[in-house]
Amino acid sequence: MSYKRNSLLIHGGIDGDETTGAVNVPVYQTSTYKQDGLGKNRGWEYSRTGNPTRAALEKLIADLEDGQYGLAFASGLAAINTVLSLFKSGDKLIVSDNIYGGTFRILDNVFKNFNITYKIVDTSDLEAVENAIDDDVKAIYIETPANPLLTVTDIEAVSRIGKKHGKLVIVDNTFLTPYLQRPLTLGADIVIHSGTKYLGGHSDTISGFVVVNDKALADRLYYLQNAIGGVLAPWDSFLIIRGIKTLGVRMDRHVENAQKVAEWLVQSGYVSKVYYPGLETDPGYEIQKKQADGAGAMISFVLDEKYDYKVFFEKLQLITLAESLGGVESLVCHPATMTHAAIPADIRKEVGIVDELIRLSVGIEDADDLIDDLKQAIENSVKA
Repeated sequence: MSYKRNSLLIHGGIDGDETTGAVNVPVYQTSTYKQDGLGKNRGWEYSRTGNPTRAALEKLIADLEDGQYGLAFASGLAAINTVLSLFKSGDKLIVSDNIYGGTFRILDNVFKNFNITYKIVDTSDLEAVENAIDDDVKAIYIETPANPLLTVTDIEAVSRIGKKHGKLVIVDNTFLTPYLQRPLTLGADIVIHSGTKYLGGHSDTISGFVVVNDKALADRLYYLQNAIGGVLAPWDSFLIIRGIKTLGVRMDRHVENAQKVAEWLVQSGYVSKVYYPGLETDPGYEIQKKQADGAGAMISFVLDEKYDYKVFFEKLQLITLAESLGGVESLVCHPATMTHAAIPADIRKEVGIVDELIRLSVGIEDADDLIDDLKQAIENSVKA
């Protein structure tokens, strides 16, 4: 039976436990499995290679992304590391010019040591993407909306470019989740998630995911998952399954709140720029509307120069200064010194990650309370 999105969140993957009738997938807290004889097992051998709780989650994330094969990892970076391990010395990737700082760090400080290099490109500029492709380029790696400037890239158009040149297209879909955006249906080859964020949704566990449709690509990734070993534990798999069950209702509230906060920021007079693809004035608005079912709940804004951003963070009362995003609580961070500190200052400045830039993960609290907290914190941070 085919389910609509909200039903799939609850009943997708492996629904419950046929053996006992439990409505939730059990936590198979085991490292190994009894074998019935030499070369005879019941489908399970060792929990790094496969675990029933993790397998249920992997099937669920594949279903949600309209994909065929899902893999679950101990963190988003473990997922990214495994995908990047597909490449060999001499290969090059095109990457979006504002991406998660951890992605840049692993490319610049780890994989560059193995002569796997990257080229930074504004992937919202399709001509720039096309011009950046050469024989060494093997993949185009994009985030959309990108972190932290919420730049929107046309996934379908970039996927056409990738297929034209025989390059993989990899999309980090963390900010929107499969509830709002499904890159595989738009032509992407690989989807990556930090499940720590909206999929888990409660800031209580760390995870990462990869989803693909191609069997040969899936087989390579499964081999790397087992060989590298950064797999998701059974209990964390259970927590993410539980979190996904409420993803729809949470994302609806996240997006509703973010729209209100973004519109307030624009007219507040307190900021010089607001980045949010749900605003009609945002350059990515039309593409975002075309390829996704919402603009997400991440907002970045630049405080006007008459306010001290350091004092602003100190004055917040309801909104929490912290790394990460996507939890039910609103979180705020300073990209230049927190999430994107690994990116060299000259590159940060060039793309717009200035010291006054603030990234806000809008939670599911009352939107008016969030606006009131932002207002009082800004008004109490006027420079002397």
